Amino acid sequence: MEIKSVGIVGAGQMGNGIAHVMALAGYDVRLNDISQDALDSAFALIGKNLDRQVSRDKISAEERDAAMGRIKTTLSLADVAQTDLVIEAATEREEIKHKIFEALLPDLKPETILTSNTSSISITRLASRTDRPEKFMGFHFMNPVPLMQLVELIRGIATDKDTYDACLAVVGKLNKTAASAEDFPAFIVNRILIPMINEACYTLYEGVGNVQSIDMAMKLGANHPMGPLELADFIGLDTCLAIMNVLHDGLADTKYRPCPLLTKYVEAGWLGRKTQRGFYDYRGETPVPTR
Repeated sequence: MEIKSVGIVGAGQMGNGIAHVMALAGYDVRLNDISQDALDSAFALIGKNLDRQVSRDKISAEERDAAMGRIKTTLSLADVAQTDLVIEAATEREEIKHKIFEALLPDLKPETILTSNTSSISITRLASRTDRPEKFMGFHFMNPVPLMQLVELIRGIATDKDTYDACLAVVGKLNKTAASAEDFPAFIVNRILIPMINEACYTLYEGVGNVQSIDMAMKLGANHPMGPLELADFIGLDTCLAIMNVLHDGLADTKYRPCPLLTKYVEAGWLGRKTQRGFYDYRGETPVPTR
């Protein structure tokens, strides 16, 4: 099956990035959200990010204009359901994802492939509540989508080869690289990355080092481009906690127990960059550690 149109559910940080790269690669894109303000903001941000690529000679002005012309925003899930490939990029809460797929089902074309950009939730379980588990898989982009080269492709227990091959071809057309992952909690990247962040939280919680020393140690000692606590703020502390809970619940191993300090920050609403406070305070000219 040749995929020509892509529907994206969720116009947040991940959804607008996916729309950006899909439109630039030549796909007709329908971007959906429950809020018109969110759609307007996403469309404006995509334009701004494409302008930045033009200014850096990554793309031409003609390519930018063509990409913007391929993106249509909609409040209707029925519009999204009529595309060849649907990518769900809503918040990392399983019950919300189930509701989205259930709402899509009545209007889907028989050949439409369903995918989720989930970073940790079982693909098999999400697929089981649809009418096409064989045409369902995980399509996990990294953030920020336009810059990051990797896409995790996750097959559920029922995903067929044609579905995998069709999604693999899309990744190739995006000039990105696919990593195939089995359907276990958090897949590959977050199975390794988020427990590292959680361990950094424990290192802070136990007073081994402060925020600044922990991040500096990993940047200069392990050559990481960002420290783990700085990265946690970038990802969102609520997302980090959600993934740790998926690992803890799904694998029943105490080594995945979320750090109490991470839980406390999330309870305080200090979720990182998106709320202006996390392990750093972003309300001034330069980020200041909060601990």
